[in-house]
Amino acid sequence: METERFDSSSLAETEEFLSRAYTPMRIGGRPNDTQTRIARTATDGLIVDRLSFGYTMSYDANPLGMYCLITVHSGSMVDTTDGRHDIYGPGESFLIALPDRPYTGALHSARYTITMFDPTVLDRAAALGARPPQGPVRFTGQRAHDAGANRRLGSTVAFLRDHVMTGPSAPDPLVITTATQHLAAAALTAFPSTAQQEPCHHIDSGDAHTETLRRARTFIEENAHRAIGLSDIAAAAFVTPRAVQYAFRRHADTTPLAFLRQVRLTHAHRDLQHADPHTSSVTVIASRWGFAHVGRFAAAYRRLYGVTPGATLHAGD
Repeated sequence: METERFDSSSLAETEEFLSRAYTPMRIGGRPNDTQTRIARTATDGLIVDRLSFGYTMSYDANPLGMYCLITVHSGSMVDTTDGRHDIYGPGESFLIALPDRPYTGALHSARYTITMFDPTVLDRAAALGARPPQGPVRFTGQRAHDAGANRRLGSTVAFLRDHVMTGPSAPDPLVITTATQHLAAAALTAFPSTAQQEPCHHIDSGDAHTETLRRARTFIEENAHRAIGLSDIAAAAFVTPRAVQYAFRRHADTTPLAFLRQVRLTHAHRDLQHADPHTSSVTVIASRWGFAHVGRFAAAYRRLYGVTPGATLHAGD
């Protein structure tokens, strides 16, 4: 994981940094207060930036090549891409541009978070809860459906920024991959897109038999250490994502991802039992099995085993 910080009052330096960090762009206006602060955390396919501009600035930028979400914390931003004039204020999250399109706009003494992820992640996330789409998925709107969708997307960005992409050491790749897929899925439910279609219930239901469940469970048990999701489980079972959901609900009274979480908890339990408490920790083992939030891992672990993970780790002391 890479980290980078930028702090400057030079507009020329700011324009050079923004063009290098994002895409070639031109800054308009000549403000008096020119202080800019940017903190970047980046890993393969995922970038999270915190930005603070103490002035009004217009921009004209080339395509980013990635999906770019912006969450405004203070001040305001105006999106003027393709003739729009959409204003976003504190607490709002929006999609600034499609990966292959230029974008224009302005910010006014704004403090905000930028979250960017690779477009290929969106296609994998689109399989969650629906039939696999025909062709690449694209967003068809920049603003969230409603206040609830906006709030859930903002919470996902905050969790990713404050809990996954922070800390003294780089998070486990499994945690990063899972969190990125979660972000893409949250964006798909928040914004209009080509993935929002009516599923074919009768076909999916017909595939939800015990053999589907067996293949799916076997795949999960053998691949719980990898960054797998619903689309991967469905592909291994040779059915649609909805069919594998039906199979788990009908024959196991659970969901595929809940079963995956239980399998990972079982592996974490085994690791805690055999780990040396002087050289390992609950955080390290939780991260190894895809649990980015230690508090939530501890709560789920206690519900399943009746003790805290720490108690298991130190049981042999």
